Amino acid sequence: IGRSQSMQEVYRVMARLINTDLTVMIIGASGTGKELVARALHDFGKRKDKPFIAVNLGTIPSEQVESILFGTNDKNIKVEPVGKFQLAKGGTLFIDEVADMPMSTQTRLLRILQDEENLENENQDGQNSNVRIITSTQVDLKPLIENGSFREDLFFRLNVIPLNLPLLRERVEDIPELCNHFLKLSSFKEGLAQKSIVPKGIELLKLQQWRGNIRELKNFIQRLSVFCTDEIISEELVKKQLKQFTDNDNVGDLSVEGLSMSVEKHLLRYFELHGSSQPPPGLYNRILKEIEYPLIALSLSSSKGNQLRASKLLGINRNTLRKKISELDINVSQTKKMM
Repeated sequence: IGRSQSMQEVYRVMARLINTDLTVMIIGASGTGKELVARALHDFGKRKDKPFIAVNLGTIPSEQVESILFGTNDKNIKVEPVGKFQLAKGGTLFIDEVADMPMSTQTRLLRILQDEENLENENQDGQNSNVRIITSTQVDLKPLIENGSFREDLFFRLNVIPLNLPLLRERVEDIPELCNHFLKLSSFKEGLAQKSIVPKGIELLKLQQWRGNIRELKNFIQRLSVFCTDEIISEELVKKQLKQFTDNDNVGDLSVEGLSMSVEKHLLRYFELHGSSQPPPGLYNRILKEIEYPLIALSLSSSKGNQLRASKLLGINRNTLRKKISELDINVSQTKKMM
C-alpha cells in the first residue's frame, strides 16, 4: 500500500523477483512490513501452491534455533521432530531476523545452500533443498561479519538480491492511504463502524516520527477507531490520542522526538549561532566525536568494562573499539561507575 517514490522502487524490484527462485534478503527496521513482502513474493510466485513457512529467530532461544529449523530426534528438546525447513518443502522458508542465527546453524544452512547449487535433491543432513529461502534483518550484517559472529560466505548466498524497505517517515505521503486501509481493516475484522479522519488529523499523523513504522501506525489507527464514537475522527481526538500514545508507548525511547530530530535541532541552533558565516572546518568529526563518546562509554559501562562484550553490543570488532577508546580518551575504569 502506498504510491511514494520509495515504495514504487520496492514494487519494481518485487516484480522482477516474482517468477524467480532467487534468494532474497529483505532489509528494514521493525514494523516496515518485511514478512508482508516475503508473503507477497511467495503468493504471486511460481511456488504459491506450496507452503509458506515463517520463523522469527529473534523470538527463539539460541539453543533451540537449529532444532526448530531442521528438526530433531532428541526427545529432551521440546520442538516438533520435523523442522521448518522440511515443512516448507517445495515452497518458501522465510527466516526473520537472520542476524540472530547461531554460528552452528549458519554452518548447517550454508551446507544446504551449497548442496542446492550442486543440484542435489537431498543434502548430507537429509534436508530436502527444494525450498526458496527469503531472509530479513533490521541490522546491518557487515559489522557482524567483521566481528566474526556472522559468516561472510553465508551472507553472500543469502544476500543475492537485497530489498530495502523504507521507514514510514521516508514515505509520509503514503500515510493517508495507509490510514484508510487500517480503518477499513478495523471495520472488517473488528466489527467497528467504518470511519474516516479529517484532513487536519491526517496532517498531524504525517508529522509524527513513527519509530515503530507501519505497525505502530496501524496500532494507533485501531485505537482511534475504538475511542471515536462518531463516523468522523476529529482533529481534537487525534491530538488527544497522540499525546496519550506518546506518553504511554514511548517510555524508554531516547526522546519523544527521537535522536535524529534532537541532533538536527542541535545543529540548527549551532548554525544559527554563526549567523551568515559558517562554523569552523572539521564539523563532521567534531559531531561524530560528541555522539561516539557517550555511545562507547555507556556501552562499556553496560558491559562492566568488558571490551569483548562491548564490541559485540556495538557491532564492531575489538580492535576498532580499542582504537576508539584511545582516540576519544575514554577512561575504561571510570565507565564501570556510570550505570
